[in-house]
Amino acid sequence: MANNVKPADEQIVTDSLPEVDDIELDDDLEKEFASPELEQIELVLPDSICGERLDKVLSKLVPQYSRARMQKWIEEGNVTVDGAPSKIKTTMLGGEKILIQPQVSPEDCAFSAEDIPLNIVFEDDHLIVLNKPAGLVVHPAAGNWSGTLLNGLLFHRPGQSSIPRAGIVHRLDKDTSGLMVVAKTLTAQTELVRQLQARTVSREYYALVWGQPNISGTIDAAIARHHRDRLKMAVSQSMFAKPAVTHYQRVATGNLEKFPVSLVSCKLETGRTHQIRAHMLSLGFPLVGDTLYGKQHLARFFHRQALQAWRLGLNHPATGDYQEWRIPLEADFAELLQQAAIEQPEV
Repeated sequence: MANNVKPADEQIVTDSLPEVDDIELDDDLEKEFASPELEQIELVLPDSICGERLDKVLSKLVPQYSRARMQKWIEEGNVTVDGAPSKIKTTMLGGEKILIQPQVSPEDCAFSAEDIPLNIVFEDDHLIVLNKPAGLVVHPAAGNWSGTLLNGLLFHRPGQSSIPRAGIVHRLDKDTSGLMVVAKTLTAQTELVRQLQARTVSREYYALVWGQPNISGTIDAAIARHHRDRLKMAVSQSMFAKPAVTHYQRVATGNLEKFPVSLVSCKLETGRTHQIRAHMLSLGFPLVGDTLYGKQHLARFFHRQALQAWRLGLNHPATGDYQEWRIPLEADFAELLQQAAIEQPEV
């Protein structure tokens, strides 16, 4: 196989690039991205990098790979400097010849294609935007090793198997419906990951909650695994808690059999596991139908948590243009609002 020779640009941006491994991705997704390419990459370091450590230099020159992944390759001897293995913190002087042999982690491509219908809202050479139905698990994991969105993506486009996690960069809970974006190339995936870290991906949800919260507010409260129930997340001051920010606005109010409910629009800054569910519970307003966080005796009103990702906006990874997609509420959610005498919101 011929080497892929990539000339290094003398004009390197000196600011550190966002670290994929430090990103505020949805927590249940792997934060490192391996290259699907087995083709070697060869480059000669420019003089302008003099004084910088090896891993930082490579994260700038080969930005489609995370620094964490590059560090692992360096440690494993898959990166050589002037023909010899090196160390992560080795200082570069400029002029060194670098040879990188990307490695694929077996788990990154160990999934099978399944004929699962996908509701695709938009697709081009770089992205797939789809409307995930409630009941569909996004990614294989314990208890759901098949029948997932990832399996359906591999059937829809077999080329997704060459991208870690089949291009998935964020997730929705099994019983949450709505918009998701999937990358069709490694470059697009890396760019979307960086947009998530920069919090420039706009994700907005509709939730029906019990009670009547304030007209609007911001919940800036870190989230960690619940100290007693490991299936739950909770607002926490633990040293292991991760920052989480949700902006909410009450859209309308109604009643379900004389119990007050409110339709709330929630906009995420971060993507923590169960973020909206845990945040709204922390204010005393659990989601209708949420048997994990809500009131068990009221679960009869809805068969899942009343939560839908209805708006998604991002900068296209290839053109840089801002694009946005919106979808109406799912039929079951719309029927629930009708029962509560709440008019469906405009999208």
